[in-house]
Amino acid sequence: MRIIAGSAGGITLKVPDNVARPTTDRVREALFSMLGDALGNARVLDLFAGSGALGLEALSRGAHEVVFIEQNSGACSIISDNIKRSGLVVGRVMKAEVTSALRRLAQNGERFDLIFADPPYAKKTGDADYEKELLCSETLRSVLAPDGLFILETMVTKRADDAMPQWNIVRDRAYGSTRLLILQPMSNNATSFCAADLQPPVSACAAGDGTLSTAQDEGTRRNVE
Repeated sequence: MRIIAGSAGGITLKVPDNVARPTTDRVREALFSMLGDALGNARVLDLFAGSGALGLEALSRGAHEVVFIEQNSGACSIISDNIKRSGLVVGRVMKAEVTSALRRLAQNGERFDLIFADPPYAKKTGDADYEKELLCSETLRSVLAPDGLFILETMVTKRADDAMPQWNIVRDRAYGSTRLLILQPMSNNATSFCAADLQPPVSACAAGDGTLSTAQDEGTRRNVE
């Protein structure tokens, strides 16, 4: 795994064994192409950080600061090592469970322009559904800046629909087995900002055949216009 572009582009990153499900280079490239100028001088929160690849890519492309949240101590050490090897020293690692970390950040009055989350998937009955917890979290919304974006990576089988009434879907893109959702709270009045400033993705692919239908793309555009 490597940082794709920016000041640290090409730097190889370590990945924790048996902890992280790293976001592929292809998905990261598409995501950061969509974010475009939204990265400039942004404060970023990277939840379930794993190797720290998402946050480090953001730093490399111009983000002001990234806070990495990771519960596994081995993964925290790897994130710290990746920060050093990339020279992106404005990264801060917090070893904590995500819910408690969000509560602490909220209590400290911290706000973030971009929040990334790539939680473990709930694949079977009894698995924790971190995606649902995040989408329902008032604390997460409280640490998101007024014009902020929440970027959630999930399984392609979890469609964006009325199950998320508190969020405005700014972008909904599928890449193989991965779905990227770029969201804003319904209470925010920054939809026009997103529509204007988010860039088209490098490529947009549906789950099976590598294409995104015109109807689906038009539906997504209607959500942001």
